[in-house]
Amino acid sequence: MMLKKIPFAALIAAMCLPALASAQDPGNSVSIALPGISFTRSLNGAGENTKVSGSKLTLTSAAKRDNFRDPNGKLSNNTAPVLLAAVDNKKPFTLTARVTPTFLETYDAGALYIWVRDDLWLKMAMEMDERRRTRMVTVRTTGTSDDNNHEVISERGVHMKISSDTQTVGFYFSLDNQTWQLIRLFRNEYPEKIWLGVSAQSPLGNGTSATFEDVSLTQTSVADFRLGK
Repeated sequence: MMLKKIPFAALIAAMCLPALASAQDPGNSVSIALPGISFTRSLNGAGENTKVSGSKLTLTSAAKRDNFRDPNGKLSNNTAPVLLAAVDNKKPFTLTARVTPTFLETYDAGALYIWVRDDLWLKMAMEMDERRRTRMVTVRTTGTSDDNNHEVISERGVHMKISSDTQTVGFYFSLDNQTWQLIRLFRNEYPEKIWLGVSAQSPLGNGTSATFEDVSLTQTSVADFRLGK
């Protein structure tokens, strides 16, 4: 039998296809619709652990679920459930939601995400810290994760916002949905297609849930990245 020669360039392209598909098409297909957004992808069983009631979505995390790529490797855990909606990153976008986590154990949280693949993502969370205070936390992952603790929040829930004008991305929170506090600002250097999503986590606990209300995804950005509006 004569073996057919495959051009080197074609062979390299074929080898890259799975990685590209994974980066652009994560998780399993779902169809979960709210008035302001439709989620079409599910990571780590998020679709099976979601309940929708009107405009309210509740996502449950099983025990010991988290997304964090520890620089030391000791605490790495990439199992948190995440619901995702595809976004054209060539256009402006803004994702907003009121997030109310159920806090039972340290690091329980509800979060919003920008997701590209399992080693390239960002999250903004309302999380219980080591002193059992609830606060805003952001994590930016490029291969490994950083970890940034922000303001302590005494309310049960908080409004969150992620906005991009295609060049810049801002993370914000608000207690009244009127005055927004900037907690992270960075360059939008992500692919043309990305995913935005919601998540719950329980890294040390036996499971928890987070409720997301007034979730909205629009193709507009904030006008003032310092003020978030």
